[in-house]
Amino acid sequence: MNILVTGSDGYLGCLLAPLLARQGHRVIGIDTGFYKGGWLYHGVDLSIETRHKDLRQIEPEDLKGVDAVVHMAELSNDPLGTLAPDITYAINYQGSSRLAGLAKAAGVRQFIYMSSCSVYGLAADECVNEQSAVNPQTAYAECKTLVERDLLALATDQFSPTIMRNATAFGASPRMRFDLVLNNLAGLAWTAREIVMTSDGTPWRPLVHALDIGQAIVCALAAQRETVHRQIFNVGDTKQNYQVRQIAEIVSDVFPGCRLSFGSPDQDNRSYRVSFDKISRQLPGFRCQWDARRGAEQLLRIFQAIDMTGETFGSRHYTRLKQLEYLLRTQQINQDYHWS
Repeated sequence: MNILVTGSDGYLGCLLAPLLARQGHRVIGIDTGFYKGGWLYHGVDLSIETRHKDLRQIEPEDLKGVDAVVHMAELSNDPLGTLAPDITYAINYQGSSRLAGLAKAAGVRQFIYMSSCSVYGLAADECVNEQSAVNPQTAYAECKTLVERDLLALATDQFSPTIMRNATAFGASPRMRFDLVLNNLAGLAWTAREIVMTSDGTPWRPLVHALDIGQAIVCALAAQRETVHRQIFNVGDTKQNYQVRQIAEIVSDVFPGCRLSFGSPDQDNRSYRVSFDKISRQLPGFRCQWDARRGAEQLLRIFQAIDMTGETFGSRHYTRLKQLEYLLRTQQINQDYHWS
């Protein structure tokens, strides 16, 4: 199968693309290269052909001969959306919907979209599922819901969209991100030997390891069309719903000598528990292999192996907002986030 992976140089993409290539697929990547400078450790044994271009500049010829698209290339979290909401909508919503339309017109048969459980926002239900109402609280999450809507409307007998609502990712990647909750807490535990929570940690978050997200995509690509056509899947494991304070307690327990303290209730009201029963029931072969403790232990081993410093942990290369602010400040990208 010829597979186009957008965001192939990112936190998830750099793990997924080699995984697909090892299975015999021809994989082509597209990535704008905002985070190309960040490489925490040598962790993948295969590179793929990557075209360096903006999502908004993808053209029909980029999709020629492509059987499936795995679309990951968007501004990747809430702080980036807050930094420039208009650009977030231009890239994450308009750019993604345009790509889906181009893919359909080019004859691409399968389109897998990386959405997020953040679309549930402040969830009133005890445990939300794919049938629950969405309640996005940020520009990032709102764009996800808009792309989902447009993508499902494009479905035909010849074009099969699948929406993967990922839980909050964690775990090691050469293109590391330390702006994800478990990864950030692990970095603090290693460099400062202390986790000082500014909140009481009561909100709920579902977690899923980066490698388990990759396996979910592999399973979706291999599934029968009727299994994934016009389907939404929460990606994770129902047992991996944690309060933020539980995540902090696990990390502080794994990292020797780490002290932990909590603060007052936070103004951030995002809290949601998610059911992942559908994906375990309907997507053959998918089971999460990682939990928070195993992920924290993985990060501890890598930090030990590379002798990670506080300077590395705090580097702009591993925090999306810091890197975008740097590229804007140095005028390497313009106010529309195009390379200068």
